[in-house]
Amino acid sequence: MTTVIDAAEVVASGMNILFVTLDSLRYDTAETALRDGRTPRLAGLLPAGGWERRTTPGTFTLPAHMAFFSGFLPKRPQPNQPPRLWECRPPAFKTVTSGTFVFDAPNLLQGLGQHGYTTVCVGGVTYFSRETPLGSVLPDMFDQDYWEPRFCSPELDSTRHQVDRALQVADEHEGRPLLLFVNVSATHVPHGHYLGDSHDTALSQQAALAYADEHLGRLVTGLTSRDRWLVILCADHGDAYGEDGYHGRGIIHPTVTTVPFALMLC
Repeated sequence: MTTVIDAAEVVASGMNILFVTLDSLRYDTAETALRDGRTPRLAGLLPAGGWERRTTPGTFTLPAHMAFFSGFLPKRPQPNQPPRLWECRPPAFKTVTSGTFVFDAPNLLQGLGQHGYTTVCVGGVTYFSRETPLGSVLPDMFDQDYWEPRFCSPELDSTRHQVDRALQVADEHEGRPLLLFVNVSATHVPHGHYLGDSHDTALSQQAALAYADEHLGRLVTGLTSRDRWLVILCADHGDAYGEDGYHGRGIIHPTVTTVPFALMLC
């Protein structure tokens, strides 16, 4: 069952927000790893019932995150939807639930800024790297952004480095409202190296998630040991590894469009 959060009250109170995207993580990968006991730290943090199955609004990193930062988080694959956490100010004819944070800005990050939040990005994949003009689009939306080559998926210990930076950022902003965003790259290709292989598969993605688990647990417990946080964990999209002849992302296939999602007050 989805946790119901009054996001309007969260923002009004200045509660910190942690938003983590596990890049390219398939729902079945996350669910299998949880069931098999390979992600014990996440198991201790996730709501009862574990990961929620949801459908992403984008099939690769850029459109998915543009949607997320515009207020469109992954949705349930069914007609009944929980109230949206946040939404850009709608046209006059549309009503919004009282628990939805309505921002009068082009995106959520600017909207939170109008309420005293600092927004910080700890990037992972190269869409957050500023190495190209396109790689600056998402970082430009934040007040501060961080990316280093060691944060990216070819680095075996990428999540440790990202979490170290994220915890440092939180320390630097202690006592002020913060939106801390982390794009975890370990679950993005290449991840075959977690099995000592050059091929990327659902099994090697599961191994990548098992690696990242310790550091994700360290991130959430490190942050919430001092303050209460709203925590969102989800994938931006999945990857196909040959199912029905499909490979990769940017395609409409259940392995790509079905993602894990979790929402918590910690």
